[in-house]
Amino acid sequence: MKTTKAAKSTPVKPVAKKAAKKAAQKATAVSGKATGVAKKATATTKKAAAASKKAAPAKTAAKKAAPAKTAASKKAAPAKTVAKKAAPAQAAPKKAIVESHAALVRRARRINRELAEVYPYAHPELDFENPFQLVIATVLSAQTTDLRVNQTTPGLFAKYPTPEDLAAANPEEVEEILRPTGFFRAKTKSVIGLSKALAEDFGGEVPGRLEDLVKLPGVGRKTAFVVLGNAFGRPGITVDTHFGRLVRRWQWTDETDPDKVEAAVGALFPKSEWTMLSHHVIFHGRRICHARKPACGACPIAPLCPAYGEGETDPEKARKLLKYEKGGFPGQRLNPPQSYLDAGGIPAPPLGAG
Repeated sequence: MKTTKAAKSTPVKPVAKKAAKKAAQKATAVSGKATGVAKKATATTKKAAAASKKAAPAKTAAKKAAPAKTAASKKAAPAKTVAKKAAPAQAAPKKAIVESHAALVRRARRINRELAEVYPYAHPELDFENPFQLVIATVLSAQTTDLRVNQTTPGLFAKYPTPEDLAAANPEEVEEILRPTGFFRAKTKSVIGLSKALAEDFGGEVPGRLEDLVKLPGVGRKTAFVVLGNAFGRPGITVDTHFGRLVRRWQWTDETDPDKVEAAVGALFPKSEWTMLSHHVIFHGRRICHARKPACGACPIAPLCPAYGEGETDPEKARKLLKYEKGGFPGQRLNPPQSYLDAGGIPAPPLGAG
């Protein structure tokens, strides 16, 4: 019996060992495979991490770039805001009047008639006693007011009463007298040259023809027409800044060149009315239809004006904008016509007064 048991039990051990070895080998293989998979997974994870690191700066750069866009948009935003704010400041387009030439003539002449009733005392606002004084005063009125010229010329004419006297004057002494009018050196040169031309070419007399007047130093068509109309009674249209501004507002013409304005407006009126037309328009431009803020609410020709509404339309506020006799202020002349004084006009004060 013992022998049999020993024989039976002996072969069991090798089999178990072999099975154990095989199981161990399988486990090792599985473990190796798992390790390989793990390694691969680890490598993949590392690659992914590296890729994410590389991508991260790009994202960061994108994030950094985003504020740049925001900053740019913020910088751009005020420009848009300024544009929006600036838009209302643009002047509203004028209402264009569609009318025939005949209708334009009727409207223009009616405006002149209305202004003649408002300013029956209209006159040249330069003080003068003779054609020589008028031509000199008109030359000096460039780039300054008639008031400043009127305050300056009494001293000039007291010292140099004739063209011969002014032609022989010391330029430095004349400059000192004319200093208050501005551009006094150029004006001194003009009035001395003008006086020499009068003395040498016209016997000391101011000529009464347009073609002669415009040859004088400092004398253009505007100055010539002032002299012809007011010293010689010969009709002419004076296109100064007031005249040009108003006739464009009234759509009598859209020309800006003074000579073209003169021709366009002259075609609307009889020649006999040209001089007084100039006075009416210039008076109105100085007193009511101002350049920057017209007193539309106090304007007698508002129903005829296509530019009504460009200025103050409230009657009470508009009345506060009136100047000279309409507002109770001194006028331009130290020695105005009696008709002006009768209408409530106040003489201007002399230079240095008050």
